[in-house]
Amino acid sequence: MNSITPEQARQYLERWKLVRQAEAEELRTTSLETKLQQLAVLMASRGLFRGDRDRESQVREIRDRWARIRQALRD
Repeated sequence: MNSITPEQARQYLERWKLVRQAEAEELRTTSLETKLQQLAVLMASRGLFRGDRDRESQVREIRDRWARIRQALRD
């Protein structure tokens, strides 16, 4: 990996700051109708992606871990 100078790092962060500002402005100016249409498209596209067979077991495992953490904090 190439190293960068502090000035290059500052410029990089400044560019991303400008990107975040542009995205925020775009979100502010996007109409509610457009946002709802985008949401509808996302929800309708769920079927395009295959399901994860292990998802339920992973969710169960994570819930069990959090339950153990909460129990340990109570004890």
